[in-house]
Amino acid sequence: MTDADDKKLLLLVDDDSENIRVVHSILKDRYKIRVATNGAKALELAKAEPLPDLILLDVMMPQMDGYEACGWLKADHRTRDIPVIFLTGKTEVADETRGFEVGAVDYIHKPFSPPIVTARVRNHLMLRDAHETVARQLLAINSELELARQIQLSILPRETPHLSGLTIEARYIPMSSLAGDFYDFLIIDEKHLGILIADVSGHGLPSALIASMLQTALAAQAPNASDPAQVLSGLNKALCGKFRSHYVTAAYLFVDMEKGTVNYGGAAHPPILLWRSKSRDTTECIENGLMLGPFRDSIYSAITFSLEQEDRIVLITDGITEATDSSGKEFGMERLRQIVESHHALPANRFADILVDELSHWSEDAIGPRQSDDITLLAIDFKRQ
Repeated sequence: MTDADDKKLLLLVDDDSENIRVVHSILKDRYKIRVATNGAKALELAKAEPLPDLILLDVMMPQMDGYEACGWLKADHRTRDIPVIFLTGKTEVADETRGFEVGAVDYIHKPFSPPIVTARVRNHLMLRDAHETVARQLLAINSELELARQIQLSILPRETPHLSGLTIEARYIPMSSLAGDFYDFLIIDEKHLGILIADVSGHGLPSALIASMLQTALAAQAPNASDPAQVLSGLNKALCGKFRSHYVTAAYLFVDMEKGTVNYGGAAHPPILLWRSKSRDTTECIENGLMLGPFRDSIYSAITFSLEQEDRIVLITDGITEATDSSGKEFGMERLRQIVESHHALPANRFADILVDELSHWSEDAIGPRQSDDITLLAIDFKRQ
């Protein structure tokens, strides 16, 4: 027997006193039971605290039948999740179909069989308990994911560095609560700056955790900030052996405002784009070693190029170039190059916004609920003084 305080509460609705007596006699030892003899009273008692755990509802009643009553119950946020089992003498498929359409979970046919009544009530109460347990677990998981999202966002720079003659704009658009993209800066002094952009393979929590490791790993590379090959090698050693099924692609730049130069190296990352104001064209630069993580002894290299007034560097993750439209066609590097060239005269913040807009207009799946990858963009304008 169940302790009275722990008994589930049923609402039994029927206009026939004999039906009420039979069902009550079957269930009274296991459950607490409220009784209503019409649809209007049923709606009233269904909203009374404590709410019933399950409703047994007769189909054929005067004024308001069971179908209508069930419709009202399912339309009310207070009662819509209470399972409803119809009590009926009808066995036609059309009648049962109508009941399921208005929201019932099951039927118990008259005349009532005690084992069937007991079993179906028990099963649907167990199902409701299971649904509520899952709902609580999902709420807890979502709360933890939200906390993880806030923590992850906290490791990203709150703002881009302010160096005289250098303007940096960042756009970070994760595909879900937790992302595998990452960017950060090593601010050496007012003339020297390291810039990292990275993309962890995969999605979700594992990728986000690996991305968070990059912040600490990059900070440890401050003594080597001017040497991209050393920075990437150091990051690789810091990550190697920490995970098996993931890897990281990255590009690292070191900007020297005194010399007007940039040192650049990559680890299996998409090329950087360099808009040259003097030649008025866009150069695709790539200097890649192996991805970070899988191979401990990977060797990286770097190239150095000078910057002129009004030059622009664009760094991306592959969520931009590999975004596909409805036909499966990728956005691509050439399309990106055209946007860089078409909008080179705009300030970095306007250019970044336009690129995001162009991507969104090109494919409704590129950004938003159906987004398939994280997107990160860094636009760097050089105005040497």
